[in-house]
Amino acid sequence: MVQHKEEQDIVKLSQLQKKKLPKIVLGRYESVSFPELNISSIEAKIDTGAYSSAIHAHKIWTENIDGHEILKFDLLDPSIKGYIPQIIESSNFKRKRVRSSNGRLEERFVIKTILLIGGKKRITDLSLTNRKKMKFPVLIGRKLLGKGFLVDVSINNIKKQ
Repeated sequence: MVQHKEEQDIVKLSQLQKKKLPKIVLGRYESVSFPELNISSIEAKIDTGAYSSAIHAHKIWTENIDGHEILKFDLLDPSIKGYIPQIIESSNFKRKRVRSSNGRLEERFVIKTILLIGGKKRITDLSLTNRKKMKFPVLIGRKLLGKGFLVDVSINNIKKQ
């Protein structure tokens, strides 16, 4: 089977992430980028109390195209500075039950993508959810933070992208 360049990059990153490297210190809030989603330098809350990572999506739906379910979504929100409307499509997604910050279980769509944080490139699962009422449109949880990061809550934005 022939792998696309993006898939090859993900495989290489997975192998690198398994190696023990020095930990990178992050603050409570950091600037992050998602190159595959055309999002650069957006503020994210670093939350050791959350297991998974999430991003705000104000439109999320699926369509059946030629017998295949395709996830379509529009990230961020028109009220966010730098918002650029773009419908992103993916056939590589899953549904997952996630306990939200209010304690309720909800089903979310989860995509796998590349994240730039603390000067490093990491692969992460990212759930799509409505974070409009939250201060930060992106939340970074323990699952990603366990891939070589430490959090110092006394500082903010120490690793600018």
